[in-house]
Amino acid sequence: MNTYDAIIVGAGYAGSVAARALAEKGKKVLILEQRPHIGGNAYDERDEYGVLIHTYGPHIFHTSSEKAYRFLTRFTHFNDYHHEVLANVHGTMIPVPFNLNSLAIAFPAEKAARLREKLISQYGMGSRVPILKLRESADPELQELAEYVYENIFLHYTAKQWEQKPEEVDPSVTARVPVVVSEENGYFQDPWQGMPEGGYTEMFEKMLDHENIDVRLGTPAKDVLQFADGKVLVRDDAAGELQDYDGLVIYTGEIDALFDYVHGALPYRSLRFAFEHYEEDSFQEAAVVNYTVSEDYTRISEFKKFADPAGQGTTIVKEYPQKHQKGLIPYYAILNDENRALYQQYKAIADRYPKLYLLGRLAEYQYYNMDAITARALELVEEIG
Repeated sequence: MNTYDAIIVGAGYAGSVAARALAEKGKKVLILEQRPHIGGNAYDERDEYGVLIHTYGPHIFHTSSEKAYRFLTRFTHFNDYHHEVLANVHGTMIPVPFNLNSLAIAFPAEKAARLREKLISQYGMGSRVPILKLRESADPELQELAEYVYENIFLHYTAKQWEQKPEEVDPSVTARVPVVVSEENGYFQDPWQGMPEGGYTEMFEKMLDHENIDVRLGTPAKDVLQFADGKVLVRDDAAGELQDYDGLVIYTGEIDALFDYVHGALPYRSLRFAFEHYEEDSFQEAAVVNYTVSEDYTRISEFKKFADPAGQGTTIVKEYPQKHQKGLIPYYAILNDENRALYQQYKAIADRYPKLYLLGRLAEYQYYNMDAITARALELVEEIG
């Protein structure tokens, strides 16, 4: 095992990007992945009908980071898909984030025109106004608009997603739910957007195809790694003897699990996915429709509308948020002061191991988009040297 310069736990974005960057520096890398596949939550595959589905929910690539984009396009070509989302509000389809087009649908024409002018005058064309900020406006009509958006787009959706009141949700989350003073329906404004042609899994396969990278699937980290008294111990397999390991360890999994939940479990939200197939060519108007006031699920995604029309009929997935518990996949950290303090207790343990590096949503207990974790993984490798 000491023939490897680095052991990386997890073959998702964080682990795979770091592995490739290290390998290109001449480092011999072993990736341990407990799932039977690479790609982490971005893993995709063809279903029995030939439709390319995202097994762990839809992943739409977008970025303003040229560094992340240039790195990933070495292993794939992104098509020109630009994401647009509709919200089903009592049966009426409204573009989200809520924008000037949404305004024209939700309100009578004369009132919508007045609200449009007030939004442009007060906040400026092209601005993105967090919904909680808009509620603080002194203008009664803008307050009315804010309440409409708050009630019909934000409140019930947030309650389903987080099981929290909106004011209890961390500002880093609520800031991602703005009112956009624009006529553009695009969900993202980044200069580079699209879906990888051939899928994310194919991209990861090419990324990990390097003579300095070995991958062990179906291998929990604890079958190989142990941490004790500031020392990292390894064994070749579950029955092997423990040996000191003096190489790098990059850990991308749950930090509380790494240290046996000694301070208790970090809270997360999880998801349940219900896939359905239909013989018709189209199920809904857009690739993603959010259900903001009704239904137990938060959204329905239709995969063929992600600019990959191959396959028979169409396949959709409904997302049901749920509380995380043992055996489920943790998707979103629940960010508040109490949970951050708990994370810092685990971080303090990790800091006792000078060659252990924490990377990614679970290890760092924070939200990362795909481009952001790509950039962060590249930065970490540069920091390591």
